[in-house]
Amino acid sequence: MVSSLPSLPHVPGTDASSCILDAFRIAIAKRVSDALPPLTLDQAYVGVDYGKKGVDFTVALPRFRLPGKPDELAAKVVSNFQPDDFVASITHDKQFLHFQLNNASLIREVLHQIHTLTYESPTGKPSYGTNTSGAGKKVVIEFSSPNIAKSFHVGHLRSTIIGAFLVNLYKACGWDVVSLNYLGDWGTQFGMIAVGFEKYGSQEELQKDAIKHLYDVYVKVSRDAESDPNVKVEAAQFFKRMEDGDESALVNWRVWRELSVRKYVEEYDRLNVSFDRYTGESEVGKEWQEKALEQLDQLGLITDVNGAKLVDLEQWKMGKAVLRKADGTSIYLTRDIAGAIERYERYQFDKMIYVVASQQDLHLAQFFKILHLMGFPWANRLEHVNYGLVLGMSTRKGTAVFLDQIIKEASSVMHEQMKRNEAKYNAIEDPEMVSQEVGITGIKIQDMAAKRINNYTFNWDRMLSFEGDTGPYLQYAHVRLTSMERKNPELLPLPPPSQIDTSSLADSSHARDIAILLGSYPDVVKTAMKTHEPSGVVTFAFRLSHAISSAWETLVVKGEQDLDKARARLWLYLCARDVLGAAMRLLSIRPLERM
Repeated sequence: MVSSLPSLPHVPGTDASSCILDAFRIAIAKRVSDALPPLTLDQAYVGVDYGKKGVDFTVALPRFRLPGKPDELAAKVVSNFQPDDFVASITHDKQFLHFQLNNASLIREVLHQIHTLTYESPTGKPSYGTNTSGAGKKVVIEFSSPNIAKSFHVGHLRSTIIGAFLVNLYKACGWDVVSLNYLGDWGTQFGMIAVGFEKYGSQEELQKDAIKHLYDVYVKVSRDAESDPNVKVEAAQFFKRMEDGDESALVNWRVWRELSVRKYVEEYDRLNVSFDRYTGESEVGKEWQEKALEQLDQLGLITDVNGAKLVDLEQWKMGKAVLRKADGTSIYLTRDIAGAIERYERYQFDKMIYVVASQQDLHLAQFFKILHLMGFPWANRLEHVNYGLVLGMSTRKGTAVFLDQIIKEASSVMHEQMKRNEAKYNAIEDPEMVSQEVGITGIKIQDMAAKRINNYTFNWDRMLSFEGDTGPYLQYAHVRLTSMERKNPELLPLPPPSQIDTSSLADSSHARDIAILLGSYPDVVKTAMKTHEPSGVVTFAFRLSHAISSAWETLVVKGEQDLDKARARLWLYLCARDVLGAAMRLLSIRPLERM
């Protein structure tokens, strides 16, 4: 659909064909720059910000540093004002100019754009909210990265949720994305498991649930090691055989790894997460681990402490870090360094992101610094996206936390809640699936609702409530919007957008609130790209859900006698459904149609 708005000059970095609010902002900037020479259109555009409550856009005049008092400057802009298709009014308030948009144009243009980019997108996929800022660029994102044979604990869950969001976000901004799961599949714990497996292992249990069985073996053999120091010695010897490529030591390890990955793929699938590649510490070659030590030694940064090799980063206030143990085996810092070099050789990335807890801030800083000191020009393309801790996460009985236990628990609690409404429950085709999705949405939204660096306390009751800003509330909002088509079959199919008269919506403050929120979604995506924060998208989804919830009583569809009004309102709700669904998918949530 070609916009019916008057044409405007272009401002670099804007694209009204994917974000219609860009056109309204350019129109505001043009009024300001025309009235205040020598201010250019581009300079004025940068000064057009979203307004506070009740105001669409605001310009703070002092930021332009023009000669003259703010009052005089404001008078120049306001004096010749005539409303047009873009701007309905300007208000002068101290140093600010507040602009209200033309309701009729705003609502019409936003709904048309959403419809066009959702159903007539050139790519064939819904593309409202996406942009092409990353076209031609490649990003590698490493996230989740649990340890094989240890529980998939809550820290990995945060990395998984935030990482999956970043994968979707970068794709939405046009990047070519490679998602990696870098498994903890190497190290002395495998020596421990090998020693323990001879005593406690069971092939049958291993096939049933490799992750859980290897964890149980690890726990038992660790207990033995507390009373018998020989266990650790045997384990270290076994791992040394693995490092030296002894086939008899590797044969079981390969089976354990393969079965564990298979189990992980199932768990990730439930979370709506997938990876382009499962790699791991075991895949990192020896060559660069050796070269890294040599190069750092030549730079005079290696010290030998009782046979172990340490790199000295004190002058950058990063302490000393072990690169090789005294017995000659590698440590994960060395493997990280070599792994990054191999990845650059393989992917030639423009950026590589590690989604790792903030407890590892120093480790990542040391690792990036070492690559920098080794002279790799791409070392500055590495980025650490960190996050705080989850406190108090356990099942309701307070037992150890495996991810699948948490998901099962969330699902069963939701299932119980759903059964309370018998009529609705009976209308759901697959209540098990629905209760699992709502439960997972609860877990994810609780995780992403605040800034990622904040620690948060896991709260079952809050997370699974339908009241307040929770995952179940978002799913409910989406389901309610989806039900509008089922409840109003007499209005379907809606005529093509050009034949829907939206003028009746212009008088509704509710319709207007929904429209400006819908129009801001492409900006929400761009902001998230700058901050790597899912919380901005979560906040947007809640604001939109609240705005819709406020509109139900006044913008009724069912029972509205005027068919033009009823169609316009239905279309508004369907566009809202499409955008809320897009925001949920960006957050890696599967939007439900019934619950």
